[in-house]
Amino acid sequence: MAELVNWIVELVAGLGYWGIFVMMFLESSFFPFPSEVAMVPAGYLASKGEMDLFLAWLAGTGGSLAGALFNYLLGYRLGRPFLKRYGRYLFLKEESLEKVEAFFARYGPASTFWGRLVPGIRQYISLPAGIGRMELVSFSLYTLLGAGLWCAILLALGYFIGENEEELRHYLHLILGGVMVGVVLVFFYYYRQARRGKEGP
Repeated sequence: MAELVNWIVELVAGLGYWGIFVMMFLESSFFPFPSEVAMVPAGYLASKGEMDLFLAWLAGTGGSLAGALFNYLLGYRLGRPFLKRYGRYLFLKEESLEKVEAFFARYGPASTFWGRLVPGIRQYISLPAGIGRMELVSFSLYTLLGAGLWCAILLALGYFIGENEEELRHYLHLILGGVMVGVVLVFFYYYRQARRGKEGP
């Protein structure tokens, strides 16, 4: 495992900021690529002075936004019937599409922000936004905020504890757990507000 980690760190160092951009583009599009592989090693390299932390964040966030826009355009141009029929060729199962559609339908445009922080939703949340013709500026802003936050979390992990794999895994689970709790609380708040709006004064 240590050899694999070292190889990944060396790969990210060799590819540089454009490599981070491309890897995060893939992670945000339909290709199943874990964002941790790009951003955590970048944070670790920044701690050693071999990368600039802000430029790494900019490359990761920019790649995430570009990949999300690619998926948005797929949904916008091709629509649900095409993705449902041919999605398996894009690593998109019908169950995954239905899952993110339900997530988007339930929580609306803000789900493109929160969805960036939820494993299993993050890669595909842009598709129902495109299918539903979500306003592009709002989509881009929500996605930028969510992707920027996620990249910052992963960079911070790599920067402070990148050498310690066990500790890294432990803190990543804690952070993901905290994010999930935050997501649940915000969704509960919006749910209560919507219920009050329906019931009236």
